[in-house]
Amino acid sequence: MPEVNILVVESDLASQTALRNLLDSEGWRVRGVSAATDVLNELARGIWNLAIVNAALTDTAGPVFAILRELALADSEAEAEADSSDDLDPGQPLAERSTSAPQRPRRLRVLFLLPPEVVKKVQPVLEREGLPYALKPCNLHELLEKVSDLLLEAGAIDSPIRTIREFAPRKSRLVRRPRRDSRTGAMFASREDYQMSEEEMAEWERQEQEEQARKKRRKQEAERGPLG
Repeated sequence: MPEVNILVVESDLASQTALRNLLDSEGWRVRGVSAATDVLNELARGIWNLAIVNAALTDTAGPVFAILRELALADSEAEAEADSSDDLDPGQPLAERSTSAPQRPRRLRVLFLLPPEVVKKVQPVLEREGLPYALKPCNLHELLEKVSDLLLEAGAIDSPIRTIREFAPRKSRLVRRPRRDSRTGAMFASREDYQMSEEEMAEWERQEQEEQARKKRRKQEAERGPLG
């Protein structure tokens, strides 16, 4: 599997560090930059599978946002062209078509982070353009799910990441209702930033207990070694 490269564009160093630590834990290569002016130089390197960008650092009418939008939408447009090329010769055997059809390019995917101060202005633009985003502060599991989906689209990973399968609530989603005193600028939301039913709370606690038990078992197995 090729190396996964993720660019984090975040001016708040605490948030940038939290996000880098989270993504580093998956074994991916992560680079953080603090200014939108650094983005173009990084994009020119052509090595990134995913860019996670604080939307407060880009002007939706400016050149950086325009380039990010173009790159983020390039996959779907290229795939549509590749799909249409399959129809040029309907009589061609399927086996020949699969080998002769052009390879579909996999380019950069983009995830915008929306801090509270830009939600009203930027969220409608992203929804109109069909660009993925996450509200900041983010729910850990929902953010990982978005990252996993985008890396799958980019062809950077073959299956959803382990964290999603093991820890994400299966029966229902948490409903986000930020409190008035929610931590402005924080990368991840606290549990108090969400409203949960008793059933959701019980499910959350059960999964956390199961994860602690799994960690304990893995530690014990590692201590015993292969001959233990």
